[in-house]
Amino acid sequence: MGMEIVFPGGKKVNAVYEGHAIMTDQSVRGGGDGSAPEPFDLFLASMGTCAGIYVLSFCQHHDLPAEGIKLIQIAERNPETRMVDRVKIDIRLPADFPQKYCKALIRSAEQVQ
Repeated sequence: MGMEIVFPGGKKVNAVYEGHAIMTDQSVRGGGDGSAPEPFDLFLASMGTCAGIYVLSFCQHHDLPAEGIKLIQIAERNPETRMVDRVKIDIRLPADFPQKYCKALIRSAEQVQ
């Protein structure tokens, strides 16, 4: 099944996939209503959530709690071009997370790259 891209008005561009509507809009500054994330923000979010599913799967596979784990994603921009040069994901684990699993959990998130 393909993904359908539709234009519901204004600066909105939505994707419809398997019964789900993924809504986007431009910021007010960009001429939109600011009613939804901008498409590029969703692109960045998809990378972070992909890393997140690997972390969650790792925890579930090893019967470890995922509560309290946070992934902080930072998009670094080139100051001259304003284009994203690199996306970094910082994994923050709770203090009581078992130390012996830390490196393996980080490696699981790196599968996205």
